[in-house]
Amino acid sequence: MLMFEGREIIVGVSGGIAAYKAAALTSLLVQQGAGVTAVLTRNAKRFVGIATFAALTGRPVAMRSFDPGVHPLGAHIELAARADIVVVAPASADVLAKVAGGAADDLLTTLLLCTECPVLMAPAMNSAMWAKPAVQRNVRQIAADGVRIVQPGTGWLSCRQQGAGRMAEPEEIVMAIRDLLATVPEKRPG
Repeated sequence: MLMFEGREIIVGVSGGIAAYKAAALTSLLVQQGAGVTAVLTRNAKRFVGIATFAALTGRPVAMRSFDPGVHPLGAHIELAARADIVVVAPASADVLAKVAGGAADDLLTTLLLCTECPVLMAPAMNSAMWAKPAVQRNVRQIAADGVRIVQPGTGWLSCRQQGAGRMAEPEEIVMAIRDLLATVPEKRPG
């Protein structure tokens, strides 16, 4: 049996070099039977292409908050209603700050405010950024608000340094998704 058969997963991708790992994560989820919709921020598109996620999911990539032809009730509302879990990988310092403060200025952050299903975030950034008190405060706030955090690892970073801030590997994120979904009953079609 496929691990995620019948499950709807939103993969939110924010801007950062680790966005390439989001493509690998998306592929693993689809291979395990999940219905996956990718939501890319404007900055995510600077690192990975829309065509990549469309091909991997077999679905259009969601990027616009207002698209009445596709989502007459609002993309954030319709996507949130069908999701079993929302996964943000990579979760940039910007997204962490917005979520910690309850800001919603794009589809991803609006969706995160609207969703009632579990949310999992996999932060990724430069080690100096990751170490900042403001970033750590935001992560603590998000976790206190009920978001599951998959801690970044330590290793080679794109800035050609070693340190903490490397996004967790896709396989580790898949296991965290599996654990979270084990506590969530499947949605019945409606």
